[in-house]
Amino acid sequence: MADAKVIPFDDDRSRARRRPGRADGEAAAVRALPGPLQGPQGPEGGQEGPAPGKAEEAAPGADVGVEAEVDSGAGGWERRLAGGLAFLRRRITGDYEVDEFGYDEELTDQVLMSLLRPMYEKYFRVEVKGVENIPAEGGALIVANHSGTLPLDGLMMQVAVHDHHPAGRHLRLLAADLVFVLPVVNELARKAGHTLACAEDAERLLRAGEIVGVMPEGFKGIGKPFGERYKLQRFGRGGFVSTALRAGVPIVPCSIVGAEEIYPMIGNARTLARVLGFPYFPLTPTFPWLGPLGALPLPTKWTIQFGEPIPTDSYAPEAAEDPMLMFNLTDQVREQIQHTLYKLLVQRRSVFF
Repeated sequence: MADAKVIPFDDDRSRARRRPGRADGEAAAVRALPGPLQGPQGPEGGQEGPAPGKAEEAAPGADVGVEAEVDSGAGGWERRLAGGLAFLRRRITGDYEVDEFGYDEELTDQVLMSLLRPMYEKYFRVEVKGVENIPAEGGALIVANHSGTLPLDGLMMQVAVHDHHPAGRHLRLLAADLVFVLPVVNELARKAGHTLACAEDAERLLRAGEIVGVMPEGFKGIGKPFGERYKLQRFGRGGFVSTALRAGVPIVPCSIVGAEEIYPMIGNARTLARVLGFPYFPLTPTFPWLGPLGALPLPTKWTIQFGEPIPTDSYAPEAAEDPMLMFNLTDQVREQIQHTLYKLLVQRRSVFF
């Protein structure tokens, strides 16, 4: 299989957004990451005109209706089949592009999101609130609580932003080192736009106008006992606040309800975890007692709420080195997430409905 072309991170070509399922058989141009912003806001919000050769895609609304009618008939199946074959040809020949982090936007839109969407829509029945609080352009840092024994909450948050944001934005998640040493998982994470949870990578993504997601609780949040559900753990040393201050981007708190109950962790086999090199080895009412069947998550009802953004562009550049300011902003974000969690828990009728 041929290698894909690697797009430099500071490539200044614009990224024409395309929703999933729109492949039409033509070799679609994969969107490159935008160039770094000039300061906190960037020139004219970091937006550029459409890429050359894309003017034909901006057809009048009437044409969209005609195309939808065609897609609904036999011609629609032929169009989708042709698009699928063209996608496979590009994969085999290497006629696609990834950025220097390994992010493959075409594969994410057309394959990975399609695989996650049934779990998002049918299994967890995720309800999204406040997605309009995520900026339509420019960088932003989404900070969320972490739970569920396995990091499915990050993936569901990624689908929520991808499918529900009016501007069709993509979420780039910061992941722990463990993700990038596991076979298969490493490659899929890179293709989906995840990158190592370090300040340098996060700041570079934010300055390039990307939406970045971080879960500061880390393994302490995702691996906490069931009895401590929805009680936020320590948010580290506030490194995410320092990164947002340096990049001059807003912080968007995010609260996720429903993930805590998918794998009720009632015990931790610490010895086995050390042998395997894992931070914990969960024991739940079904795992490992029921074998592979016990690894299925419970079909809980989820709610993901994005809160009001907290601006950082009014602070001076040296504010990122002020420990008191970082502490105050970290505490503000944490308290907002915790308060929203309690509010959503009071409002929900049941864990499963």
